[in-house]
Amino acid sequence: MAVDLSKKQGDLYKDAKSFNFGLPALDVSVAFPQATPASIFPPCTSDYYQFDDLLTTEEKSTRLKVRECMEREVAPIMTEYWEKAEFPFHIVPKLAALRIAGGTIKGYGCPGLSIAGSAIATAEVARVDASCSTFILVHSSLAMLTIALCGSEEQKQKYLPSLAQLDTLACWALTEPDYGSDASALKTMATKVAGGWVLEGQKRWIGNSTFADVLIIFARNAITNQINGIVKKNAPGLSATKIENKIGLRMVQNGDILLKKVFVPDEDRLPGVNSFQDTNKVLAVSRVMVAWQPIGISMGVYDMCHRYLKERKQFGAPLAAFQINQQKLVQMLGNVQAMLLIGWRLCKMYENGKMTPGHASLGKVRAWITSKARETVALGRELLGGNGILADFLVAKAFCDLEPIYTYEGTYDINSLVTGRDITGIASFKPAASRQISRL
Repeated sequence: MAVDLSKKQGDLYKDAKSFNFGLPALDVSVAFPQATPASIFPPCTSDYYQFDDLLTTEEKSTRLKVRECMEREVAPIMTEYWEKAEFPFHIVPKLAALRIAGGTIKGYGCPGLSIAGSAIATAEVARVDASCSTFILVHSSLAMLTIALCGSEEQKQKYLPSLAQLDTLACWALTEPDYGSDASALKTMATKVAGGWVLEGQKRWIGNSTFADVLIIFARNAITNQINGIVKKNAPGLSATKIENKIGLRMVQNGDILLKKVFVPDEDRLPGVNSFQDTNKVLAVSRVMVAWQPIGISMGVYDMCHRYLKERKQFGAPLAAFQINQQKLVQMLGNVQAMLLIGWRLCKMYENGKMTPGHASLGKVRAWITSKARETVALGRELLGGNGILADFLVAKAFCDLEPIYTYEGTYDINSLVTGRDITGIASFKPAASRQISRL
């Protein structure tokens, strides 16, 4: 394009724009025809040690059903919605049809899956999209499970059937701006009044909160100073606003919840939540489920890299032909096998009543499994080169999505300390008290 030096800079910009700007981006399959994007999801190639043989017929069926749905319904649209940081509500009926919401809960229209069946369903969802798996985990393994374990019979009958069908959606509000890892110190207050309770406080990072029909909100009883769980739906004085500018799990609608004199009738208080120990009953199960998110993410990243290395060619050969690439791929595969087997063993220990908080913390995402998932995804990012920073090829999106998973439901460090307490008998969560007088 010839440049007329007599024109002002603004006019030059307008002329340049008419020639070079405003055009839609090339479809990735046209821009980069040598490799298939994640919208056409790769086949599963990560079960090298035949983990499938450890599953029951029902668990295998659940795995295949979830895998087929995610690859068919979610893979083609996940990059678009991830970029927009919006949740694709039109896929909710498809997820409902899978019959995985409610996980291990029996009755009330819930599927009553085995713990391993629910875990492998979580992994298969996360294999394609981590945001969708977080949406289901918050709804099912936190909110629904709290009602199932701690609710009255009337509350279970009232809430669980519609939640199991995803006709209504739920969130679980524990974390506060001032209290993350130190969640038991929360300061949202529940004050007893005639006929119910009044809630005052604030919650942060609450997934699904901007659209939830049912909210499980944890508050401190002003009389007993213990933690009470409260169920509330569309109450005056309650507002939830979206947290913007996240770089991970962008489809998940995390929110800030403000509670300003929110009245909750007595029938909506969960009778089985009277201390933080009751809350931990729910977290024990959810941490098993959360452990399977990074497993699923790593499976998907491996599958994507496996296909990519065979399709993409440089120096006249597929990338899979180069020794260093094979070494990285094998390292990723080994990580996936180890993660799968630890996750499966964790499920069996829970089923047999042998799982301790330390087992869950070592096995779950924040400790060993998430660290290996981070390593696996980082290797995948290296293998894809420039395409490793494009969400179209999954790895960049997975790289970002894994970061919040590394942190939520207890950071890597906090979970390491939970396991440390389990094996030494000594808690080290708080710093040692400072001494006024030198020991010397």
